[in-house]
Amino acid sequence: MPTPTPTQARRIDPTRRAPRPTPPERVRRSWWLLEFYRSALGKKYAMAVSGVFIMAWLVAHLVGNLKMYLSADAFNFYSDWLREGLGYPVLPHTWLLWLLRLLLIGSFVVHIHAAYALTVMNHRARSAGYRSRDYVAANFAARTMRWSGIIVGLFVIYHLLDLSWGPANPRFVRGDAYGNTLASLQRWPVALFYVLANVALGYHLYHGGWSLFQSLGLNTPRFNAWRRWFAIGFAVVVAGGFISFPLAVVSGVVS
Repeated sequence: MPTPTPTQARRIDPTRRAPRPTPPERVRRSWWLLEFYRSALGKKYAMAVSGVFIMAWLVAHLVGNLKMYLSADAFNFYSDWLREGLGYPVLPHTWLLWLLRLLLIGSFVVHIHAAYALTVMNHRARSAGYRSRDYVAANFAARTMRWSGIIVGLFVIYHLLDLSWGPANPRFVRGDAYGNTLASLQRWPVALFYVLANVALGYHLYHGGWSLFQSLGLNTPRFNAWRRWFAIGFAVVVAGGFISFPLAVVSGVVS
């Protein structure tokens, strides 16, 4: 039997230790909530949760504005309380109001960013062989949601310039919420814009209210009919309530 060479002997030596495997490099992970948000499921949850907060704020805003039908004093008193008395004396003046404003701004930012990111992800995942009738219907709903969201976003900016900050209102008087509202909505182009913007809001709320439960994983065939009625009812009540204000001012019901 031939004698093994030194190189072969080193290879077959049973007492020789095998080299230690190189440990894999540690992957530095971000905060778990940020990691979750980077996924499509996380963005859908973010849209749903931020949408719920915005929907709750819309209901509260509508209920407060209904005081315009009572009297000018009732409406101005509500406006003053919202600015100065909300949360007082438990919290200092305007603290709770600014906290709600920051939460609302954050909800808008998250909602818009998640919608944009999901649109980009859908475009990247789209393939030529996936253009079925269902896909066309879903894409139409996505397009209408996108455009109604853009219209509502532009309306919010104008609404703040008109009734909160004043540059868009030629007869703006700080503290006179009732007079500022009448001065703005008595201009029929502005009233028409308010009506059209709230129609877009209603359409957005309908699709959002319908898809909300699906995004949260709460959709079942047994409750789909209730989901649809909830979406329709919420959109009609909220958008219809806001549409009533410019119509009431232009028609002279509120003066």
